[in-house]
Amino acid sequence: MKTDDRCLPYAEEMKTCGYCAEGEYLAAFGIKICELDATKLYLFKEQSHRGRVIVASKLHVSEITALSDEERNAFFADVNRVAKALHAVFNPTKVNYGAYGDTGHHLHFHLVPKYAGDEFEWGGVFAMNPKRKFLSDSEYAELVQSCGKPLSGTQTGEGLVLNYRIRGSGNTN
Repeated sequence: MKTDDRCLPYAEEMKTCGYCAEGEYLAAFGIKICELDATKLYLFKEQSHRGRVIVASKLHVSEITALSDEERNAFFADVNRVAKALHAVFNPTKVNYGAYGDTGHHLHFHLVPKYAGDEFEWGGVFAMNPKRKFLSDSEYAELVQSCGKPLSGTQTGEGLVLNYRIRGSGNTN
């Protein structure tokens, strides 16, 4: 995770931030897919909306206003790139975008594919964590690969660090 003077007020928080420290803190809610120019991409483990991901800044800042114009433009270019990949892979009717951060002060966006034929939350705001649908390790691995491939510009995912490893009896229903 990149740090500079803007991150200093959050030095203690960064030690347990899922996006900075990763490890067990990230494992509680997500799986790292890859790193892009200005962001890291994570699969959200709760998959009531197939393909839901989080795009998190590489800088530990709380507000978009803490980024320079160049950093903000790079952040949103990555969000756009991920949204295009979600459309290509999952063909959602709409992608919803959410940026909260009331309890975790790390700039990130939830990208939530929504499907008109799916009655769950269609036409409304998505729940932060409905705790309805968790997947097996092999299903998570498949989603990580599916999301990563269009971002690499190749069919094999070359050029990205695809970080998911099956851990035996890990994340099953």
